[in-house]
Amino acid sequence: MCRFLAYLGAPIFLDELVYTPAHSLIHQSLHATEAKTETNGDGFGLGWYGDRTEPGIYHEVLPAWSDQNLRSLCGQIRSRLFFAHVRASTGTALSRSNCHPFRHQADLFMHNGQIGGYRHLKRQIETVLPDTLYEHRLGTTDSEALFLMALANGLRDEPIAAMERTLGTVQSMLDRAGITEPLRFTSCYTNGETLWAYRWASDDKAPSLYYREEEGGYLVVSEPIDEGTKCWNVVPKQSVLRVDAGGIHIEPMSIGYGVAA
Repeated sequence: MCRFLAYLGAPIFLDELVYTPAHSLIHQSLHATEAKTETNGDGFGLGWYGDRTEPGIYHEVLPAWSDQNLRSLCGQIRSRLFFAHVRASTGTALSRSNCHPFRHQADLFMHNGQIGGYRHLKRQIETVLPDTLYEHRLGTTDSEALFLMALANGLRDEPIAAMERTLGTVQSMLDRAGITEPLRFTSCYTNGETLWAYRWASDDKAPSLYYREEEGGYLVVSEPIDEGTKCWNVVPKQSVLRVDAGGIHIEPMSIGYGVAA
């Protein structure tokens, strides 16, 4: 499993969240406390919004704790909305194209979780992607496939309903194939203005997800980045959190099976 954080608010330097806190994302890349594996060293990525509509991206296959370019970038980039992710592979190759976050035009997406038995469903999942989106598939991960499926299902216009349709489609595939390994989905998506954070699983073990209001903004994380755990709020299981100009909103997710992309 992976670790990530997402921030939306007044512009700040990335290192204020990625490096500075006691249990920062860099610290979690070596010493995660709420993940299956303590070490998340299979690459990392940043995605941030600046003066242009399309976000910037930086991916690397080195462990996050050992990359001096990452430290330098985080100390220089100032952004109002950014994603950061450290990867622990669930079976796909170590490559830049498999590092999160994934970008499509003005959108960013990152994921922590898995499609159970993905190797048995990979071809079937890719088959439902329209050509206009499949040509943008750069890597081999289940995470990128989920993102492209959600885009095909109308993610930009219906960020909650489209993700519900996508998860329902994949769960139906798992059921039909007799695969009992769970579908676990904790993720963040943004169109460059609003942030959505999803927490859902087909069993009772949805990966952890927290949020809190910062001075001038909002932060969503896989696990707390400091020792002030009492200041953090848990995103309920089977729910989606939305952050926009109006603040934070949480609502339940309703997953119906059998809706094709």
